[in-house]
Amino acid sequence: MTNRKYCHSLTSYSRFKTREITIGGLKLGGDNPIRVQSMTTTDTMDTEATVQQSIRMIQAGCELVRITAPSKKEAENLANIKAELVKRGYDTPICADIHFTPNAAEIAARIVEKVRVNPGNYADKKKFETIEYTDESYQEELNRIKERFIPLVRICKEHGTAMRIGTNHGSLSDRILSRYGDTPLGMVESAMEFLRICEEENYHNIVLSMKASNTQVMVQAYRLLVATMMENGMNYPLHLGVTEAGEGEDGRIKSAVGIGTLLEDGLGDTVRVSLTEDPEFEIPVAKALIKRYDDRALTQDSISEIDAYPIDPYQFHKRDTNEVLNIGDENVPRVVADLSTKDKITPANLFAFGYNYSVELDKWNLTDLACDYLYVGANSLDFEIPGTLGIIQDAMSWESSRERHYPLFAAQEFLETESRSDKANFVIASINELTTELLDHLTKTTGSVLILKSANSHAMPELRRAIVMLSEFGSSIPVFVHRNYDLDESTFQLYAATDIGGLLVDGLGDGCWITNASVPNKVLNNTAFGILQAARARTSKTEYISCPSCGRTLFDLQETTAKIRNRTDHLKGVKIGIMGCIVNGPGEMADADYGYVGTGYGKITLYKGQEVVRRNVPSAEALEALEDLIKEHGDWVERPTVEA
Repeated sequence: MTNRKYCHSLTSYSRFKTREITIGGLKLGGDNPIRVQSMTTTDTMDTEATVQQSIRMIQAGCELVRITAPSKKEAENLANIKAELVKRGYDTPICADIHFTPNAAEIAARIVEKVRVNPGNYADKKKFETIEYTDESYQEELNRIKERFIPLVRICKEHGTAMRIGTNHGSLSDRILSRYGDTPLGMVESAMEFLRICEEENYHNIVLSMKASNTQVMVQAYRLLVATMMENGMNYPLHLGVTEAGEGEDGRIKSAVGIGTLLEDGLGDTVRVSLTEDPEFEIPVAKALIKRYDDRALTQDSISEIDAYPIDPYQFHKRDTNEVLNIGDENVPRVVADLSTKDKITPANLFAFGYNYSVELDKWNLTDLACDYLYVGANSLDFEIPGTLGIIQDAMSWESSRERHYPLFAAQEFLETESRSDKANFVIASINELTTELLDHLTKTTGSVLILKSANSHAMPELRRAIVMLSEFGSSIPVFVHRNYDLDESTFQLYAATDIGGLLVDGLGDGCWITNASVPNKVLNNTAFGILQAARARTSKTEYISCPSCGRTLFDLQETTAKIRNRTDHLKGVKIGIMGCIVNGPGEMADADYGYVGTGYGKITLYKGQEVVRRNVPSAEALEALEDLIKEHGDWVERPTVEA
């Protein structure tokens, strides 16, 4: 538990009021709308391609175009790109993305409206070395950084150029890692070192970011940054993003878990969704995430305040709960599927939820996305269920004599009944039904599992408040989160990832149950497992930490990611980093087990963790070499065959 505040309220939506900054003609922070941005993937020296892609981004709703400038020549060519955009009637501000080249940043700051610098590699070298510092030697390093960084600050101040101080979890310097470790605190301090230099120069046209591919780390770092700013009288605007989120459904869900969790608490002034896709496809996702908060303060139902949050929001710890069956305690969160609206349930209906029945062999085959419980309402099943599946029935229809069948009670029904299971009793209730009487009965009844539901537009904080009520009562019963949506598929996935993922990143929740009549059951099931994986709560498939591409990229990221996925998507729990260049290489994929990194045109370097194992592998041979590397370290399994 901590008393350090990172937002105005944990239950009542209110945006954290930041200072307004200016990026060309764009106002950011303050009372301005949350802005949308993205980044080009073209070669910056290809002026026409970069202009064309920038226009597609702008037409999709991008309000700030970021372009990489890895060296002086690219920085200088930003002038041509900007001039051509203006010539075609576009005055959208441009941000130059800088990593290792301060001289490129100083050139770009005189041309475009904003520069982004990464404190981890702007003035530091990264060799993955542990260095022992005294306070004196550490200060000497800070003085060296200050000397290298001040010229850029003064140029930005002179030209009215904005700056993003963008810390990345994977590219913290050896100096920061040696003193603070690979932690959210290290990320915050890395940014604060640069921010203090800016403030000494009376330069404040600054945006801050704390990006990570690990959503727990990302959320914790942003929260800690805001808490630190609040304690120091600062209020710089925040750029939100989950770096290397990946592609497709997984990338969207992962982005929503991280970005949505922070937006729910009123944090964030601009959003970039990092997908391994063309950048114009990132824009609708960012806009959909932001739109949810247009009128949030007006549409939310009132929720009582949380006086003392019983968890540490800056460090993950799963809520301590009782074990009921395979639920709670140290068990991974479980998934409930819903077939209650079916008139008759057959084995074929379970296919969407990861269970494949072979009539010929009279055998069930399970996928890694097999749900744990099936809610059947008043239905009765007339077939033998898989051995890993539990059946939840309405209490009035509960077949107590059947193995692995458990009752579901409404709140009042649970209080009035004496017919309960001696193994597991599921009770569904909203926050308003959590009376002292109900909490007392739940706590004292063997095998109680609470199914928390909410119809509040501000659902995540309401569910959070309800779980805190359990802690205040001293109850350790496990909790499933139940949300029903009536949304199109893409919006549903983003909202569900925010509502449920926002709880899971704080260790709140022992399972989820999602319904949406407009979405196929297979999508519902995949979304549930995707949210659990994105929140680092349960691993059920291969994870790809894939950068979104930019002008530095040395191969076709989308095509390569698809090829790697096609060969490795059966390796449950293995994390593979796919990086287009060394900037997004060993550091950025800090969580990856294996890395596939572009290090030259037609050349790939392979990593095990953060260690290089093979350099400059010809790209035609790299996929097979990656497979061999995974086999060599014992993480390869043959793809299972599904019996007909």
